[in-house]
Amino acid sequence: MRNARIWASMLGVSGTVVEQVELNEETATLVASVRPRRGHTDLCGVCKLRCPRFDRGAGRRRWRSLDFGLFKVFLEADAPRVRCAEHGVVVASVPWARHDAGHTFAFDDTVAWLAVKTSKTAVTSLMGVAWRTVGSIVARVSTDATKGIDRFADLRRIGIDEISYKRGKRFLTVVVDHDSRRLLWAGVGRDMSTVHAFFDALGEERCAQITHVSSDSATWIERVVRRRCPNAVRCADPFHVVQWAQQAMDQVRRDSQQAARRRAQRAPGKPALGKELNLWRTRHALWKSPENLTEHQAERLKWIEKVDPRLHRAYLLKEGLRFVFQVGPDEGKEALDRWLSWARRSRMPSFVKVARQIDAHREAIEATLEHRLSNALIESTNAKIRVLTRVAFGFKNPDALIGLAMLALGGFCPSLPRAG
Repeated sequence: MRNARIWASMLGVSGTVVEQVELNEETATLVASVRPRRGHTDLCGVCKLRCPRFDRGAGRRRWRSLDFGLFKVFLEADAPRVRCAEHGVVVASVPWARHDAGHTFAFDDTVAWLAVKTSKTAVTSLMGVAWRTVGSIVARVSTDATKGIDRFADLRRIGIDEISYKRGKRFLTVVVDHDSRRLLWAGVGRDMSTVHAFFDALGEERCAQITHVSSDSATWIERVVRRRCPNAVRCADPFHVVQWAQQAMDQVRRDSQQAARRRAQRAPGKPALGKELNLWRTRHALWKSPENLTEHQAERLKWIEKVDPRLHRAYLLKEGLRFVFQVGPDEGKEALDRWLSWARRSRMPSFVKVARQIDAHREAIEATLEHRLSNALIESTNAKIRVLTRVAFGFKNPDALIGLAMLALGGFCPSLPRAG
């Protein structure tokens, strides 16, 4: 095997001729002078089509490659420009790196793999690059990995939700595939235009093939889904529906607490003040499911039943709505009818409001009971994205976070470079 071929194998490059290798011990760098093979010259850097050469460019250029032991490795080559009929004058493509990248394929893929698998400190320390550079690499690798792959093939059941990724009400809209259980798409924003952007990418024909859509029944999602996916069954997420009742119960608790405080102010005395303080301490007992209560929390619920029957009825209403989603479809629909009747005559404004809200989303809730589709998968995905958000703190733009999420949760994480 010739030395040039050995160096090409060690550098992890293909379609490349290694002309010369220089080792500088003072700066601990190794510079390999390379050029593309004949079949890889004069290609557009964007579309990879052969184009006429425009000029020699700005001269020699360097790309960072994977280190050799304690030595930093660079590839050095000419960077001529070509004139593409579609993209205009651009730097010619090279077989060892992506367009507009300062690093080789092997370096990019290694950094992206480490960003998915390890911590921020580990990536920057091991690879010797700034964290913002890692963000640019992740976005570049993610874009390249999803290019030419039909992510929306055979798409039938999806879930849509939003997640906050930064202070100042910065949100991502997230779409998952219930069948493959993978992250399908993510976009910046939490409004109708963002959801429209996803369906624009999907296309009208495939929008018509969507059979089920789960969401938290937010208006900005429901309106777009109703318009863009006329054949889809819309399913309301049980967790968010029960959360409506939990928030209504919390309002009843706050009302009882404020009433106890007012009574204490009118006629100062320990009983009223004690009730006020105890109501404040019952929040977690009221929120929890009965099977998850500690012995102390169970005792607090018994105390509530004795001293505040109205709040105890609010708790039972919350648990009654939970029961609706725990039984079969037919029994669940009957239980929902009974629950709505109970909530309407509860004389608690917050629960009357929830009853109206459920009436407005009755079709989606009954579809959930029948098809057993929830946003549990997308909530799990959001929890993982929150972890990635902490890792990605310091990225310059949300595209890097989206790229990291697609690599980690969309099934596009690159493999580590291997010889051979």
